[in-house]
Amino acid sequence: MEMLDLFITTLGAALRLATPLIFAALAGLFSERSGILDLGLEGKILVGAFAAAAMTTTTGWPMLGLIAAVGCSVGVGLLHGYACITHKGNQLVSGVAITVVASGLTGLLAVSWFSTGGRTPVLPPGSRFQPIVLPGTEALAGVPVLGPLYGTVIGGQNLLVYLALMAVPAVWFILYRTPYGLWLRSVGENPQAVETAGISVARIQYIAAMASGGLCGVAGAYLSTAHGAGFVPDMTAGKGFIALAALIFGKWRPVPTLLACLLFGFFDAGAARMQGSHLIGDIPDQAVQALPYALTVIVLALFVGKATAPKALGQPYIKVH
Repeated sequence: MEMLDLFITTLGAALRLATPLIFAALAGLFSERSGILDLGLEGKILVGAFAAAAMTTTTGWPMLGLIAAVGCSVGVGLLHGYACITHKGNQLVSGVAITVVASGLTGLLAVSWFSTGGRTPVLPPGSRFQPIVLPGTEALAGVPVLGPLYGTVIGGQNLLVYLALMAVPAVWFILYRTPYGLWLRSVGENPQAVETAGISVARIQYIAAMASGGLCGVAGAYLSTAHGAGFVPDMTAGKGFIALAALIFGKWRPVPTLLACLLFGFFDAGAARMQGSHLIGDIPDQAVQALPYALTVIVLALFVGKATAPKALGQPYIKVH
């Protein structure tokens, strides 16, 4: 029973750890399905994390922080779009530049505004997204398996975790059941055909860039005002690139991408539980921290198969008059 409780607790933690990856991977899905390579996910998440923490520190309202995060990250997404769509710039360079600039600028602004060594002040519990206790949690608390499952996996999560899970079917519906989704997928495969049909490729791509920025903003807000208690320099710790890898392993489809994010979250949560326990003996903590990355890559490489990117990905579209 102790092992079962540990497994259930790990599942709950896996959902929380996977949440920013889900938002970021869906953000990348919008960009890359439209043909825009997006290596700036990391930078947009970082901007969102700082904006959310700064606004929440100032106002005490995490919802205002979430709005600020989305707004700032959408702005960065539009900047990426302006460089890659309007000016046909190198998408790889633009994405990397956004990440590098975001890393330096957020730390600089934190030092300038808060004088706390590049961090924002620690947010009190009332200024963060708190776990939601679902009805019936206390009544089921004593029931084996079902009680802990309902209380710590289904319930006990904050609002943004539930939003991440709801975002996946929403994105699936947009992608496969709406005209915009059809145009988006078509632009990523054959933009010339879309333009011939009288639909603006640039408009489709700019909408995708805004959606990508908005989702990255939510991911950043989660890191600083839900999972964490403020902004810390480079707190994304490569999550944008992990999300991009999950997107590739998910073959640019929402549901398989979700499963890849959850798999990494589960391995990450398991590694965190293993640290300091008798189960790993004298294995260095660094090796345990690297374990979820290695296991995720191995499992996905063995079972996912070949991933084929959108044909127009990374290729600036030049309209032929």
